[in-house]
Amino acid sequence: QTFSIPLIPLGLKETKDVDFAVPLKDFILEHYSEDGSEYEDEIADLMDLRQACRTPSRDESGVEMLMSYFLQLGFVENRFFSPSRNLGILFTWYDSFTGVPVCQKNLLLEKASLLFNIGALYTQIGTRCNRQTQEGLQKAIDTFQRAAGVLNYLKETFTHTPSYDMSPAMLSVLVKMMLAQAQECVFEQICLPGIRNEFFTLVKLAQEVAKVGEIYMLVNTAMNQAPVKENIPYSWSKLAQIKSDHFRALAHYFIATILSDHQLRQNDDEDQQEKAISQLYDHMPEGLTPLTLLRDRGQREQLGKAHLRRAIVYHEEALRVCGLCRKLRNIEILQEILSVAHKRSRLKYSQQEQEDDFLSLVQAPDILPKTDHKIEMIPPQFSKVKVKDFFERLGPLAVFSAKQRWTAPRTINFHCEAGSLGFTVKGGPPVHIYCLDPACPAASAGLREGDCLVSIGGVDCKWLGVSEILEKFKNLRGQQDIEIQVISCQDATASMYNKSATYSVGMQKTYSLICLAMEEDKIDTTKKVAPKMSFLSWGTKNRQKAASTLCLPAVITGSSSAKKKLASPFTLLSSEGSLY
Repeated sequence: QTFSIPLIPLGLKETKDVDFAVPLKDFILEHYSEDGSEYEDEIADLMDLRQACRTPSRDESGVEMLMSYFLQLGFVENRFFSPSRNLGILFTWYDSFTGVPVCQKNLLLEKASLLFNIGALYTQIGTRCNRQTQEGLQKAIDTFQRAAGVLNYLKETFTHTPSYDMSPAMLSVLVKMMLAQAQECVFEQICLPGIRNEFFTLVKLAQEVAKVGEIYMLVNTAMNQAPVKENIPYSWSKLAQIKSDHFRALAHYFIATILSDHQLRQNDDEDQQEKAISQLYDHMPEGLTPLTLLRDRGQREQLGKAHLRRAIVYHEEALRVCGLCRKLRNIEILQEILSVAHKRSRLKYSQQEQEDDFLSLVQAPDILPKTDHKIEMIPPQFSKVKVKDFFERLGPLAVFSAKQRWTAPRTINFHCEAGSLGFTVKGGPPVHIYCLDPACPAASAGLREGDCLVSIGGVDCKWLGVSEILEKFKNLRGQQDIEIQVISCQDATASMYNKSATYSVGMQKTYSLICLAMEEDKIDTTKKVAPKMSFLSWGTKNRQKAASTLCLPAVITGSSSAKKKLASPFTLLSSEGSLY
């Protein structure tokens, strides 16, 4: 219980209510050509899940719920958030440290904030673990490692977040702090069965606890760097400093105990002890060697007292810093732990104090930190959480997404001639029309090669494969008329533009991609030097030769559209991937 110093949990970010209903219904009607009111249950499920995520339970089920909503947002993003259109849904999240609200019409803010809360929830689970049992300590170690993994994933995945608590600098500090708390629990786990006053046991403990002190020293240094210093709670940085001093003091106390209580005996392994002593320090005190230290009792006692003096200095500094912070002063268990450790070191020193101590010039060197239990981040394991797409009725996500545009469903009525459909299907789901006979009744009714089949006889078939579709047609061959619904992709022409060097409209004029991007830029007419004709603008000069291999004609329906001003293809590159 001596080592059960309080741990630091992260607070959850808070948010306001979000109404998905109207924007999603409108998008379903406009983009998917379906009645949005038919998806009210799915939208309600999404909103209920979000509401539940505002107050998750502090256990594994709470983490799983947050992860399921995060994965559900991936489906929602692909279904409804198009790079070329903003749905107008406003997300508001409050900074975990400052309480400052951040409002954006960007789903990335929602996803980033949710990841932060997953990491924060792990820290709260870790601090609630029973650290007086091996199982509780192991669970605490695991949750802090997972918290560090989630926060690190957030830092690497979502850059330029407009919130102090999710800035890269702050997340780096939080990752370090979680790993430090995990390392602290490892040390507690080693000490839980009890500390035996045995040479090699104390050597191992000294280096383990020195490692904890070193990590907290790095955390404290990071917390005092700008811009983190202005936003991190004062009590957190002071507690990190206290732990750094406290654990380094324990390391010196353990080494002092080795040097004062253990003398080299005949049956001891002198070589092993000499090796252990040599690995304790980066450099030995001047005039001393590990072997000399083992054999000379006077030198051992002098160095042991030097270590005790350093331990006492660290203990007193920890108590002083604790007194500077009102919050930490009010934590009785922390005050008691620091006081007990300080008194123990002073008692040990008083038992060995001699009148000639002032003549001793030996300085205790730093103890090399070392651990046999390296703590590493555990990345979030989203694959273990099974999530069903709320809006799967819209169709397979690879086809029916916000990035792909389709025509409204067209109804095709036809009848089979001599038991033949006049076409076959491939791919899927959903399947596409393939090998269409131009003279068949279906083609005459408006069916086109490449159309996507979405309904047969009024029954949705977007999720059916080729064999299932053919089976349905086989069952309908006895009917006089067959009714199907198909859609056509609207992005075929646009994709051709993106892949071509130049394209022409109505074969009247050839536009290069560079010319289109600079079409609205004004040219300085004061310069009389004729610029060299670039290769990509060659078609502009040779408009009479528009049928050259550099020109890819576009299929334009209607004469008026050919006269419209062309938009720059580079506008397709604009996206809202940044959170700013």
